[in-house]
Parts: sequence; C-alpha cells; structure tokens
Amino acid sequence: MCRWIAYTGPELRLAELLVKPSHSLLAQSRHAEQSTFAVNADGYGVGWYTGFNDTPGVYHETRPAWNDENLKSIASHLTSPLFMAHIRAATSAVSRTNCHPFRAGRWLFQHNGAIGDFDRIRHDLDGAIDPTVYATMKGCTDSETMFGLCQSEGLADDPAEAIARMINRVEASRRQKGIKAAFNMTVALSDGEELWAARYGSDGDGPSLYHSASQAALDTASAADGVIESKATIVVSEPLDGCEEHWTAIPARHVLRASGNDVEIWPLP
Repeated sequence: MCRWIAYTGPELRLAELLVKPSHSLLAQSRHAEQSTFAVNADGYGVGWYTGFNDTPGVYHETRPAWNDENLKSIASHLTSPLFMAHIRAATSAVSRTNCHPFRAGRWLFQHNGAIGDFDRIRHDLDGAIDPTVYATMKGCTDSETMFGLCQSEGLADDPAEAIARMINRVEASRRQKGIKAAFNMTVALSDGEELWAARYGSDGDGPSLYHSASQAALDTASAADGVIESKATIVVSEPLDGCEEHWTAIPARHVLRASGNDVEIWPLP
C-alpha cells in the first residue's frame, strides 16, 4: 500500500506538510503505520498548482523519498494553494512513468491500493478507455488505468460520478472473470479548483483515509515558523501527528469534496 497527501487552502510551502510534521509524508516513506508496507521506497511524486500556468507542475523520481536531496529543496521553495504528493510501494514496474500523481490537462490523480488480479482484466478495462485518453497514457499501473476510466466516464462534468462509474467498471470486470482478490482503493484528484477524494473496498473498508478535523490538526502539522490557516483542508492516508483526535476518518465507500475548509462528504453514487 502506498501513502499520499493532498492539500487545499491558502498558499502554503510544500515542506510544511511533506517534510516538517513529526509523521510527515517523508517520515512515512520509512515508517508508515497504517499500511501493508511500512517502507514505501519505490519512488515518489509531487503535483502542484500555481497561477502561472494552465496545467499543474509535477516532479517524479524513482529513488526513495528519503534518498533524494531534491525533495527537501523543492518543497522548501515551492508554494501552492492546492497540491498533492505520493510515496510508492510498487505492485508493478518501478519507473517515472508509473509514479503518481498522474497528470492530464488540468487534472491530477493519485491512488493507493490495488485491483486484485489486475492482469486478468487489464485488457477489458483499457478497452473501455476513450481512445484519445488512452493515447496519452505512458505507464502500466492499475492506477493509471483507473485514471483513464475516470476521464472516460465524465470526470470533467461530475468527478464523484466518474469515480463511481470507474469502480462499477472494475467490479463488472471482476465479476465477469470470477476474480476473488479484493479491489481496494483511496484516490485523490483535482482540477486545481476543487479537491476530490474517495475510499472504497470490495470486501471491507478499504485503505485508511483521513481529513483534518480541527485547527489543532493544522497547527500540529505545521512547523515552528507558523501555523496553517484554518481555511485549509488536508487529506491524508494516515495522520501527520500522533493524535488521531485531530483527524476524521473518511468512511468506506464515501467521497469527499473540498475547497479550502469547505468540505462535503457523502456516499459514493
């Protein structure tokens, strides 16, 4: 299981969340606490939005996050009102093209989890992706296939509905092939305006997923040189500090929409 983080709110230095908290994403790359794998060493990626470009910036690296000196440098200098980052425990080839977040136009997408026995249904799922979308795909992960399906199922019009339709596509293929291995996921995606996240498990709750529940979470996630403003929302695979009371679990089979500190959570369609 991979680990990820997403932020929306007032412009913030990326290091405030990726590096400085006691259980930052960088710390989780060595010692994840709520993951199948404690070590997430198969690459990482960062995606961020600014007012300078119509598309988000991305940085991908196949080395472990703790072993790339560029991460701390970039995170200390970049500021953004909406960004996401991902550390990878690979279920397929370790390459930059397989590192999250994936980018398509204005959209960013990242995923934690796995489609069980993906190789048995990959052809069917890829065949359901719009050809113009499929032509832009570069990697070989189930994650990128899921992103392609979301784009093909109306992502630009209704992200929550597109995520639900993607899940239904996967589940239909699993049933058709008689696959018993589980399909578990958390996903985050954004167009630079709003942040969307969802949690799903075919045979249970799915991977852990939280959002910041109080100013205390924002304060303790921040560094000594300032607190994160309350007009913000952080979504994480696991809490950035040792106090789970600062965080609210996103229920299984639910979707979250956030813009700043305006948060809505409801069951997946």
